Amino acid sequence: MKEKTFESSIKSLEKIINELESGELDLDKSISKYTEAMKLIEFCESKLNNATETINKLVSENGKLSDFKVEE
Repeated sequence: MKEKTFESSIKSLEKIINELESGELDLDKSISKYTEAMKLIEFCESKLNNATETINKLVSENGKLSDFKVEE
């Protein structure tokens, strides 16, 4: 099975939203799709948080990680 990526998860979320908005799903299928969507959202949030943490750390000249600060 192919590894789940942020991009593929977003596409899956878009598909689920379209299905839910169509009004053609019965209640049980809607609940199942909603549950699947919530899991995808949790995965995407985790990926974004990890990316943010990675971006906020930079390797300084001496090789140590330091907090990234935007200078204004």
